[in-house]
Amino acid sequence: MALPANFGGVVPPICTPFTDSGEIDTASLERLLRYLIDGGVTGIFALGTTSETGALTDAQRTQVIETTVATVAGEVPVIVGALASATNVVIEYAQQAQTLGVDAIVALSPYYHKFSEGEIANHFRAVKAAIDIPLIAYNIPQMIGTELSSANVVTLAKEGVIAGVKDSSGNEASFRASVLNTRGIQGFSVFTGGEITVDYSMFAGAAGIVPGLGNVDPAGYRRLYDAAITGDWDAARNEQERLVKLFAILSQATPGRVGISSGVIGGYKTALREMGVIDSNAMAVPFQPLNVEEATKIRAILVEVGLV
Repeated sequence: MALPANFGGVVPPICTPFTDSGEIDTASLERLLRYLIDGGVTGIFALGTTSETGALTDAQRTQVIETTVATVAGEVPVIVGALASATNVVIEYAQQAQTLGVDAIVALSPYYHKFSEGEIANHFRAVKAAIDIPLIAYNIPQMIGTELSSANVVTLAKEGVIAGVKDSSGNEASFRASVLNTRGIQGFSVFTGGEITVDYSMFAGAAGIVPGLGNVDPAGYRRLYDAAITGDWDAARNEQERLVKLFAILSQATPGRVGISSGVIGGYKTALREMGVIDSNAMAVPFQPLNVEEATKIRAILVEVGLV
């Protein structure tokens, strides 16, 4: 399906379920996608940070895309990350995803090497020129070491190069500048990647939410979104506060046992396993899954917020 002109709502960056032997668990992925759609999401974002994308082989990337497109079957838009440093690699990933039937592409600023604002803009221009579907920029400098400035967001939006931006920077000033300075651009959407400040971001003018925690509670984020767009800020705040309690699943890994990314993504996957959505909380090497003790703590949080 085509990406709606005023695309917004709840678009979770999906986890990639694995079997204990390290293969993509397509049956669990299908159940996860069905759980998200039944929970009211307005789009699916595959092969983002939450998908463990940096640890996937090209064959696994293709398997995730094919399974996602086939399972979603046009019910909501499918957006796929073409996340790489080199522009030509991003183009290759984006063109392949387009061929497989996705509705939009997400790309990062080029990273590893240091680039100027103009070089970063030219990277996005080159990617968009190579595809016939919308391109969405992804700002997550804490992961790649490169900031996508609000000035570049506005420039690329005005040129029609990007149809939106997912801002996971945590830089509220930059986020607000992007919202304010693209407000008059028809069809452009600013998404927040923040999970515990969604009510603030929606009040500031965000078009939607891309919450990793939305894997675990898509219906909760949909209720929050619906309350915000109708101006019921008390309901939005109440739902956000419940989701803040759920957010604690991301900090249950034993300090020092695994890295931050394993703790966060592992928290999502362990919760999904405890809820019966996926079969295993296995992760791609070198990520390490959460253990029984950590899973017990996560289950207690799920009980507290009413998910099990």
